[in-house]
Amino acid sequence: MMADGIAVTGLGLVTPAGSGVAENWDRLLTGRSCATRDTSLDGMPVDFTARVPGFDAGELLGGFASWQLERFVQLAIVASRMAIEDAGWDRDSWDGARVGVVLGNSLGGAATFEEQYQELRDGGPGRVSPLMITKYMPNMLAGYVAIDCGATGPGLVTATACASGATAVGTARDLLRSGACDIVLAGASESALTPTVMAGLTKMGALSRSREAPEHAARPFDAERDGFVAAEAAGVLVLERPEDARARGATVRAVVRGYGATSDAHHATAPDPQGRGIERALRDALADADVSARDIGHVNAHGTATPMNDVIEGRMLRRVLGEGPAVTSTKGVTGHALAAAGAIEAAYTVLAVQHGTVPPTGNLKNQDPRIDLDVVTGEPRRTRIEAAASTSLGFGGHNAALVVTPA
Repeated sequence: MMADGIAVTGLGLVTPAGSGVAENWDRLLTGRSCATRDTSLDGMPVDFTARVPGFDAGELLGGFASWQLERFVQLAIVASRMAIEDAGWDRDSWDGARVGVVLGNSLGGAATFEEQYQELRDGGPGRVSPLMITKYMPNMLAGYVAIDCGATGPGLVTATACASGATAVGTARDLLRSGACDIVLAGASESALTPTVMAGLTKMGALSRSREAPEHAARPFDAERDGFVAAEAAGVLVLERPEDARARGATVRAVVRGYGATSDAHHATAPDPQGRGIERALRDALADADVSARDIGHVNAHGTATPMNDVIEGRMLRRVLGEGPAVTSTKGVTGHALAAAGAIEAAYTVLAVQHGTVPPTGNLKNQDPRIDLDVVTGEPRRTRIEAAASTSLGFGGHNAALVVTPA
């Protein structure tokens, strides 16, 4: 018997694959990468990223938000509004004191910090904006989303690097299970594609160097992969207890049934060579959901397209789940949105379960023989999914895993 889970009643997605659930899902099913040349990085060793196309904060949020809020907050507010509408809520129909906000972020307002440091260097302290601190602080992500939607329950930002989004969903689930909230907006946002951040990622050796063809640079699980494509995105899920969702007649897209989180305690940037940390997180999520490994029909893998991660994660998935699940890495399409990755991939896992369809892994032409998994490529695969998993790993050795089942 599966354990009680938490209902996903709304989704909001603002990613390189588009704005809105339909645009994202349609693009994922094509398997086409969103990576393009980035003119803001002209002259850099890596001059391509995956940005949200056509995002106009002034049009979507008004002029005030376009200059007072950093882009990572703007993306999150738009995604949260989408998710709230999708769930059939609005700020006038809920009790704000029972609504929580748990969102992940790692790099905060990196663009503001770089701009204001330059102002300090060029013109002295008097040139620094009074908005510098509130635009830069990562916690303002949850703060401004709460202000926008009138949520006066618990509000916090999780910071577990590239696992932040999955950590946020798991933390939100615990708030609902404890009775601290009746509704939680959970997810993450990241927009830090600045020259300094990109230079740092390049020097670490994390990014693909395939400048001649950016659209083919993100190659999860491929034998010729050479790193990830950095991206920006926001993903928000509206979570409620199933009985509450049923009582108000809400449509439940899927159920978050299990969560596991661990630390490698191994290295600042490299995962445990045996994948023991993410293995424990996945096994804990399975136990929490009360499902067996053979019940998992689909995995949305972390799949960064970095040489080390893909082999370690691939071997771990084979060890824990066997040859059964249909595996994908949606980073082949969206790029790697850092802290937001786990949130948008949780949403994609919900959609895969809901539609009974696994999106293909973009740019996978020649699967690394060391990765003995059933990785979906080329075309979407239609299949009934009784349970799915999403795995996330982050710098610092942070690991998180989610188990999602049909409504």
